[in-house]
Amino acid sequence: MKSLVIIPTYNERENIGELIDEVLHHLPSTDVLVVDDGSPDGTGDIVEARGAADTRVHLLRRPGKAGLGTAYIAGFRYALERDYAVVIGMDADFSHDPSYLPRFMEQIAHSDLVVGSRYIPGGSTPDWKLTRRIISRIGNTVARTVLGLPVRDCTTGYKCYRREALKSIDLDAINLVGYGFLIETTYQCYLNGLRITEIPIVFIDRREGKSKMTSTIVSEALGYVIRRRWQRVRKQLVWRRNAES
Repeated sequence: MKSLVIIPTYNERENIGELIDEVLHHLPSTDVLVVDDGSPDGTGDIVEARGAADTRVHLLRRPGKAGLGTAYIAGFRYALERDYAVVIGMDADFSHDPSYLPRFMEQIAHSDLVVGSRYIPGGSTPDWKLTRRIISRIGNTVARTVLGLPVRDCTTGYKCYRREALKSIDLDAINLVGYGFLIETTYQCYLNGLRITEIPIVFIDRREGKSKMTSTIVSEALGYVIRRRWQRVRKQLVWRRNAES
């Protein structure tokens, strides 16, 4: 199955070259698409040079920092416009270990969405501070409970989609930037009755650079979960009223 690994970037000069090497080492037949949000540190230039020497490496430049969610949507559209059967999303900072890529490819053979989970047996976040662990656990518990998702890790960005799964997601209806986007894509796959599998991953903090997680991103995700649940409840109420009339 022809695959594409999408890597959103903003100021990842220290990591991107080595990460591309590692991705292609573990999945030699894959293509890599870096979606760069106008990184002032020259991340896009590094990728462009790599692409000139290796036809598997592609760059999608954007004029400025527009957020993780919109970067993935741009990458998904790129994949859907071409003949990729499998699409994998991952972070640029080595928090998502490229050595898991072959296992994603194995699991997607009998799934529609494969989720790299920190919260099933075998998964972990060994170097996180207690505060970050608590925030992540609470956020995932709220998302899982409120939305009824049968997934332990709702906010992971390390995910593998079949082309059919991507086509089932209403990308035009998503206007989320951070973790809310990651939850929504999994939620739409669940509502569409697709086969979702979780595999354990060990999540390691970034090797180089500064984390891009902010309180605004966390607040957006929590607000999204509540709004999304209310939308579903409201739709169910309308359906019941119509059925009774």
